[in-house]
Amino acid sequence: MPQDPAHRRSARNGWLLSAPALVLLFFAASGPLLIVLTYSFLQKGAYGNVIWEFSLDGWIGILFTRDIFDGSLRLADAHLTIVWRSVKLSLLTTLIALVLGFPTAWFIATRPATQRAAWLFLITIPFWTNLLIRTFAIGEILRNEGLLNTLLLRLGVIGAPLQMLYTDGAVLVGMAYVYLPLMVLPLFAAIERFDMRLLEAAYDLYASRPKVLRHVIILPIVRPGLVAGSILVFVPSLGAYVTPRILGGGKNMMIGNFIELQFGQGRNWPLGAALSMTLLLIVGLALVIFVRAANRGSGGHHHG
Repeated sequence: MPQDPAHRRSARNGWLLSAPALVLLFFAASGPLLIVLTYSFLQKGAYGNVIWEFSLDGWIGILFTRDIFDGSLRLADAHLTIVWRSVKLSLLTTLIALVLGFPTAWFIATRPATQRAAWLFLITIPFWTNLLIRTFAIGEILRNEGLLNTLLLRLGVIGAPLQMLYTDGAVLVGMAYVYLPLMVLPLFAAIERFDMRLLEAAYDLYASRPKVLRHVIILPIVRPGLVAGSILVFVPSLGAYVTPRILGGGKNMMIGNFIELQFGQGRNWPLGAALSMTLLLIVGLALVIFVRAANRGSGGHHHG
């Protein structure tokens, strides 16, 4: 059925109105990505930059290192360790944020309507402070002469200061603290829409607490907020730079620090570009998994 002129004119006007945003999106997002993708297929220069000759050395360098004497390839254990550490810490950060964020969001959502704004205000206060300042504050708590070690020593729990700073645990604590509000807010938005009378109905039908949590709250109601919160925490955690740099030190590097190293002291721009694209692919894969999990859960709920 042909569209009427008014509908076509409305569609054309819509495209014209969105054209500036689309052009900006292309040049501000897609343009730099295309440059990085191009750099990943070029040869590295002696002092940084690139030589405009096609090469797969950047991509090969993610998994392998080339021997400086005979040119043979061997597995780059250090690179794989950094990638695995990044994925592992990001998943653990997401899990900790979920475990702490769900009861927090539930508590806020079940307060009287007049009090919720105040509680949400408290959750957002950390965003008022620069990320660097917050990370240094965590470092001051975890260092050998810091607040936590001093408290444990005075209580007699430990006999000597624990080495907590510059470990994976310190990075995990820092990232969980930084990104926790990003889990609480989507969960709160999802829980707030929940009709509490469904809980009473479920208990009247003799449903156990685990069944109520799973079939009445988690799957149908909270799952969208859980998925959104997981994405908001996992994605920035995976590419985190400041927190691992300060709390992990030079030896507990994550992929964001490793990319910066290649563009800086490493002077290997093609490898840095290839690592950047690999990070983008990991993020894309994670988004697909999260979204499919959300769709599968909602589909299964409607089917039931």
